[in-house]
Amino acid sequence: MSKEIEILARGVLIRSGHLLLCRNRKKNNFFLPGGHIEFGESARGALRREIREETGLKNTVGRFLGASEHTFKYKGRRVCEINIVFEFAIRGARAARRVPSAEKNLEFVWFPIRKLARSRIEPHTMIKDLPVWIRNARFSRWGSSYNAKGRR
Repeated sequence: MSKEIEILARGVLIRSGHLLLCRNRKKNNFFLPGGHIEFGESARGALRREIREETGLKNTVGRFLGASEHTFKYKGRRVCEINIVFEFAIRGARAARRVPSAEKNLEFVWFPIRKLARSRIEPHTMIKDLPVWIRNARFSRWGSSYNAKGRR
């Protein structure tokens, strides 16, 4: 039984009152774009890389918004994760324009923020956390020993 904690970098992109979410087509669950941070990689660098891999698009990573601990069962084993959340941007992204997916089991959807409380977003703590983080982003701070290029 593995006792590792998964660490993920996640991103928030909002346009016209809509939040960009990923939807797993098999599980029909929603989550913020992003993914696992690789050893030796900064959280910001991981988010930039994951967005590029998932969409094929260049992006910029902005302010730290918050972090969320989450635990759940998957295939009979307990999974523990920490999601480190930043704002990010894709040039030209608009809620009226589809964001491409480079992965067949993943699609991007623009979800109305006002309906977030009724969403199936994971981790479910994001339903309460995201609106607070977005409103209070100027008070958030992320400390890191990595430089701007993601290296120590």
